[in-house]
Amino acid sequence: MKLETRSVVKRYGAFHALDKASFQTGDDARVVVLLGPSGGGKSTMLRVLGGLLVPEEGSVLVDEEELPHEAEGALRVLRQNGFVFQGYNLFPHLTALQNVTLPLTAVHGQTETAARQRAVELLTRLGLAEHMRKRPAELSGGQQQRAAIARALASKPRLLLLDEPTSALDPVMTGEVLDVIRELVQEGQQIVLATHELSFARQIADWVVFLAKGSVFESCPAVKFFDDPTSSFAKDYLTAVTKYR
Repeated sequence: MKLETRSVVKRYGAFHALDKASFQTGDDARVVVLLGPSGGGKSTMLRVLGGLLVPEEGSVLVDEEELPHEAEGALRVLRQNGFVFQGYNLFPHLTALQNVTLPLTAVHGQTETAARQRAVELLTRLGLAEHMRKRPAELSGGQQQRAAIARALASKPRLLLLDEPTSALDPVMTGEVLDVIRELVQEGQQIVLATHELSFARQIADWVVFLAKGSVFESCPAVKFFDDPTSSFAKDYLTAVTKYR
């Protein structure tokens, strides 16, 4: 895939979460990782790239196709993508199976039978065969996040967008979720990932976009970013994160 933003602005009141943010990836960047300090704009950029947020200014292109700003077009783009957030966002009153089937029937118009078959297939693949009839409160954090990933994958998304998917997990659960993401990468799923997990990002990223203060300071192949970043912001960030891990 090829991602590009041109002078994108996203405001929350007077605060500029993205301030004229521009970058362009290579044509074959299958896994794009967004890195940078907290509050730097990673989550907002991820949501803009996936169509969940529409910027006030600027344009976003996926595979050289500009994402629409008008509501109907933005909704169409949104339905093509899958999202996984750090807070899981599972419906607490539904089982894991129902959490996966509901979007397929309510949003994508699948029959109950087809949706259930797809949900069972994914939950089994992600190691939740014995837990699919449990509600979120009965699942561990890692199991909840795997159920959220199954829900995001159920519609066979064009892009899978992951926003700090392991930030609320302990090391064991983090390992479980990262293993799932690694398998998806190996299978060719196109992914945009916002994370602070530098070692994991180094393993899977084709391209890194580094954001700070709402702006893009670095956009380059992952190998170059980790070996020889250009901006002082990126160098300081890598040094600080590496020092305390």
